[in-house]
Amino acid sequence: MKKQHLFIGGKHTESTQYTTLQAPYSGETLAEVASASAEETEAAIAAAVQARRTMRQMPAHQRAELLYKLSTMLEERKEEAARIVALEAAKPITAARAEIDRTIETYRFAAEEAKQLTGETVPMDAAKGGEGRIGYTMRQPLGVIGAITPFNFPMNLVAHKVGPALAAGNTIVLKPAEQTPLSAYYIASLLQEAGLPDGALNVVSGDGKTIGDVLVEHPDVAYITFTGSPAVGKSIRSKAGLKRVTLELGSNAAVIIDKDADLHKVIPRCVTGAFTYQGQVCISLQRIYVHQDIAQPFIERFVEAAKQVVIGDPMNEDTAVSALITSKDVQRTLEWIEEAKQADATLASGGEAEGGILRPTVLVNVPHDARVSCQEVFAPIVIINPVASVDEGIQHVNDSIYGLQAGVFTNDLQTALRAVDEIEAGGVMINDIPTFRVDHMPYGGVKQSGIGREGVKYATEEMTELKFVMFNRN
Repeated sequence: MKKQHLFIGGKHTESTQYTTLQAPYSGETLAEVASASAEETEAAIAAAVQARRTMRQMPAHQRAELLYKLSTMLEERKEEAARIVALEAAKPITAARAEIDRTIETYRFAAEEAKQLTGETVPMDAAKGGEGRIGYTMRQPLGVIGAITPFNFPMNLVAHKVGPALAAGNTIVLKPAEQTPLSAYYIASLLQEAGLPDGALNVVSGDGKTIGDVLVEHPDVAYITFTGSPAVGKSIRSKAGLKRVTLELGSNAAVIIDKDADLHKVIPRCVTGAFTYQGQVCISLQRIYVHQDIAQPFIERFVEAAKQVVIGDPMNEDTAVSALITSKDVQRTLEWIEEAKQADATLASGGEAEGGILRPTVLVNVPHDARVSCQEVFAPIVIINPVASVDEGIQHVNDSIYGLQAGVFTNDLQTALRAVDEIEAGGVMINDIPTFRVDHMPYGGVKQSGIGREGVKYATEEMTELKFVMFNRN
């Protein structure tokens, strides 16, 4: 049986403890994976500290070349990488391949950003007393980055943290999700092969609290970038002190569909947004507010499309929905569906589980305070509620503790502009679903959806310190 050790200081290091990693769909044992102790996590931080000077002094073109080389190696081995993701995360293989394609592009964006970290000149004589002085800004790496990633995009969300950190000349200690550590170790091996200095990237798998507490509280860690639940995000922020943090947290993403929308185009997009990868996407479409004039045909056609979604083995080329990440999530979602039904919501489709797979589920006329509406469901469940107007839809979208991304389908420019202005979210997609994301755009939320922004350029800037320099010519 494969044994996956920790990756510290450029070496695969045996841990004092290992846990069995099983595939969510088949239950087969994939590996015995190291579970890092607090002391082993501190050793990883020490390795990152030791490598700081090397990374800080590495020229930008060399950092870029490393990242370009990684992207090329990953492209050459993308089927192998996709199979790792499909097995450990139960991500349908076609979605896993799409994730690898995005990951390759993310590292290429990071390579480009390594060469784009520029400052600006400051006109000192714009202020009285500034005459005869030259001022400019520059960006320098923060040092050691603590990165904590979730299971749902185990390659690409790692890339969104590792890529910008290396582009900026930092070192990293990466803690991947307990269910998906193999992806992170795979990237570490590729980077080592590409020539990354020892200690620049360290991977420690295991218990989130044990490792996370050390990363968040350690004085040598300058910055924490975390993707996960709001509860953990709040805990990180409360413990981080003066550390910088970027928190990408929960969502119950919504879309508004105006009466002039083309259902032929809208429904396939909404089905994709709601059910792709079992709905285990931070911006998965969870709430649909459709204008009452077209609500009935929309619901009928959406339900019919939902019933056509293929479920099953993630390694099957036709599968769109496979097992949820844990059996506990299956039970939780079934309870939330039952709660909505008890509150007079109509179950239009799905609502049943087959082993670890929850059938794509459509609920209609769901009360706003039902958990399936107001909390993050992270499952192939979508609610559809008719509204009298786009304005009413905006009110419902904003009636949430979250605000990551939202979508609006309308052919009216004034309606679109009003929605952009009034929707409380980090991103508003006009004539598309909230699930849309490409990897160079700014990405992050408001309210309990987090603080800070990802997207390679924005994350790279977050991982640098702005320094001001002044020369007195007098």
